[in-house]
Amino acid sequence: MSFRTYLILFLSGLILPIIIAQFQPIPGYLDSDYYFAGGIQLVNGNGFTEPYLWNYLDGTTSLPHPSHTYWMPLASIVSALGMWVMGQTTYASARLPFIIIAALVVPVTAALAYAFSKKREVALISAVLAIFSVYSAPFVGVTDNFSLFMLFGGLYFIFVTKLVEDPSRHRYWFFLGLLSGLLSLSRSDGLLWLAITFLFLLWLAPKTNFSLFTSYAFRVSVLALLGFLLIMSPWYARNLSTFGTLMAPGGSRALWLENYDQTFIYPPESLNREAFLSTGWKEILSDRLWALKLNLQSGFAAHGGIILFPFIVAGIIYFRKDERVKLAAIAWLILFFVMTFIFPFAGARGAFFHAGAALQPMWWVLAPLGLDEILLSLRKRNWGDDRTRVIFQSSLVMIAIILTVFVVNLRLFTLGWGEDEIDYPAVEEFLLKNGVEAGDIVIVRNAPGYYVETERSAISIPYGGANAILAAADQFGANYLVLESKAAISLIESNPQNDNRFMLLGEVNDASIIKIDN
Repeated sequence: MSFRTYLILFLSGLILPIIIAQFQPIPGYLDSDYYFAGGIQLVNGNGFTEPYLWNYLDGTTSLPHPSHTYWMPLASIVSALGMWVMGQTTYASARLPFIIIAALVVPVTAALAYAFSKKREVALISAVLAIFSVYSAPFVGVTDNFSLFMLFGGLYFIFVTKLVEDPSRHRYWFFLGLLSGLLSLSRSDGLLWLAITFLFLLWLAPKTNFSLFTSYAFRVSVLALLGFLLIMSPWYARNLSTFGTLMAPGGSRALWLENYDQTFIYPPESLNREAFLSTGWKEILSDRLWALKLNLQSGFAAHGGIILFPFIVAGIIYFRKDERVKLAAIAWLILFFVMTFIFPFAGARGAFFHAGAALQPMWWVLAPLGLDEILLSLRKRNWGDDRTRVIFQSSLVMIAIILTVFVVNLRLFTLGWGEDEIDYPAVEEFLLKNGVEAGDIVIVRNAPGYYVETERSAISIPYGGANAILAAADQFGANYLVLESKAAISLIESNPQNDNRFMLLGEVNDASIIKIDN
């Protein structure tokens, strides 16, 4: 297809994220707040440090502390780039690159579809599906990893296509390594894409004789690894310098979660293998069956876009011998396994939805192809004609558009964007009237969000009830507690307001403001 067509698709891809952005004045949820706050720190010259703490798993004992010890830094770097270019630390500036990246996903998806099918109409349908992405639509333009993963995933499979067409073009292995690095710098589970790359090269390597196989596998492995390390080595060097390990320390304890709320456990040392195994295998299996159910639902609704799902499955079946389809299916199964059986709580609570974004361009390609193959098989049975094909293709696109409008309306207006967030500026104003000092630390549900809106240091409400709150307050010198009505953490068996170290100062918009006696 022509450059002009791709340019039109890119410009078309800007429209929906820009419209949605008008109704998202704030990040709206913890992940987006966190990456935005990290970008602010970078732009302000504070480097990879944080005057807030959203979980305690890295063993941090004071503020400020090293940043991105659980989540990876690329979304914060991209946020900082937007604010640096615009010369202001506003959310609108921070999200600008993400809107542009979301728009780039559209022509990249079209290019992948055209490389796959050599059909212009399939490429255009896939591009429209990338614009009207149903469950992903409210999130592709925010300071998070959705659009980054979609872009890198789409480019990844374009280079996979180049290698399938001609395995001798070794430079594309270097590009796969680069993209694996970018995926890893975006999310911890992005590291799986390096393993997927190595798996792909093993089955693409020539099998005529062992010597040729090993020679090819070695050369391209080195190229892929070099590309990966070009992206990741600066971050690994930072981790080695700061923590003494290649990987930041926050994520490893997540292996031993007994429920999602333990992500916020304090002290973190109580989260360990012995405590995990003491729950018993029956409970461990039950948790993973729970995650299995939710992740299957996510695969159908979020990844499959509801209406697209049967046609994606049909595309996988009809093109099951295609190397790209096999790779995409295996990648999805690997992600599904990891997010269901190894990290079930993170996976079921959104990580699988996030991680699967890298495969969305492939699904948007396979959906119209699957529909085409179904209609072709029906025509062989003397049912349907070219007009029928146009009707079904148009119907698929129209239903995807309607579902996207429905989901966007539900997420932005019915549920409300950020409606579960407390009015932190009002809380800060109340605290200032009650003698809060500049260096005082606040305990809240969304610590990065509080910092973004007030520039005050904050830590998250720890899991473990009143004793955990008091222990964290003592360790970090926190002076105030904001109990929010929709907090995800179970605070009580006994109401902390009844403890003599807690003094109720008042309420602001259904939030109780409590002073902690240190």
